[in-house]
Amino acid sequence: MIPGAETPDRRGRTGLHLVGRDLDRNPDVVVRDVELLSADWYVLRATTYEHRQHDGTVTTERRETYDRGDGATVLLYEPARRTVLLTRQFRYAVYVNEHPDGMLLETAAGLLDDDAPEEAVRREAAEETGVEIGEIEHVFDVYMSPGSVTERLHFYAAPYAGTPGGTRAGIAEEGEHIEVVELGFDEALAAIGTTIVDAKTVMLLQWAALSGPFSAPPA
Repeated sequence: MIPGAETPDRRGRTGLHLVGRDLDRNPDVVVRDVELLSADWYVLRATTYEHRQHDGTVTTERRETYDRGDGATVLLYEPARRTVLLTRQFRYAVYVNEHPDGMLLETAAGLLDDDAPEEAVRREAAEETGVEIGEIEHVFDVYMSPGSVTERLHFYAAPYAGTPGGTRAGIAEEGEHIEVVELGFDEALAAIGTTIVDAKTVMLLQWAALSGPFSAPPA
């Protein structure tokens, strides 16, 4: 038996094989079985369900889902100088999938754990950048990879104070070695698709340009 079902996993969780069995919000989908595949830290499940199609036929499908909890991210910006504050850190998942060195430029982000989204994003901004941030604006909530990952990401934006430029941050005990990178907003926007290839960062930069703090042309 995989830990996390009847026996606790290393985070003390049980009952992870029951999640999703009681779903009934969609009358065309009936969950028949949930198999716990792994709960080493996050949770991998295989769910078998019946799905009634538009023509009335019923198919049986089996899908794997990866549950790492929900997260939050924030675009930190300084409107007077037209700058944004990003982080650069090593991400093995992109490194193994053809990113040149795995050092990804991205907005500050992290999992909610047991915090509300706004509390979590303030925590992550402080840990990953070390700057003081102002009033937080909620932008939108998005499912980032709905084919297999359950995570819903809460997007925020907030002004920041100070010019850290090149400082280091992160919690070393958690394996975080983060470089804080300040960029001109126009430079960051132009870098989309080249040096900025992280989805949440691209989305927040485009929001900032279309309807956010940099939507109006510079005076």
